[in-house]
Amino acid sequence: MEAIQQHKGLVYPLNRSNVDTDQIIPKQFLKRIERTGFGQFLFYNWRFDNEGNRREDFSLNKPEYDDATILLAGENFGCGSSREHAPWALLDYGFKVVIAPSFADIFYNNALKNGIIPIKIDESQLASWMKRAEDATLTLDIDLEAQKIVDEVDETVHFDIPAYHKEKLLNGWDEIALTLQHKDKIEQYEKTLA
Repeated sequence: MEAIQQHKGLVYPLNRSNVDTDQIIPKQFLKRIERTGFGQFLFYNWRFDNEGNRREDFSLNKPEYDDATILLAGENFGCGSSREHAPWALLDYGFKVVIAPSFADIFYNNALKNGIIPIKIDESQLASWMKRAEDATLTLDIDLEAQKIVDEVDETVHFDIPAYHKEKLLNGWDEIALTLQHKDKIEQYEKTLA
């Protein structure tokens, strides 16, 4: 997992609530066993028509969002099934941060485990940034260490994140890397079994 201390990026405003994991990555694309290659199927039923052609009426298909790395969404983002493919698809597409008023618990934890920073903010702040991102481009600067977001007019919003997950993200540790932090103790224990 890639370490992330700070991230500055273009915002894509997905002004929808209760976006479930099947909308994030439809079930027909879950046949792969790798963690990569899912980005092309992100929001597939919204981005493409029945023949696989890009829909012009879905804003993520607009060129101004091609380099978006921060997703702004409505409440209860990631509800539905527990598929870990949802954060894989977001990350593979290029999103490193998802900001919403609330997340489904399983999605929230899966995002943290896979290197995405899910940030909860209040609805009034979300509405303000959503409008700005829809009317013109919006760039946000996320500082994970300081747990703050700074926008283009220097408005600062602080956020909470569990210390355990923060440390893992800052260091780029997945569960295996975290276990390997205790390699000496593990080897010492294994010697006592021999």
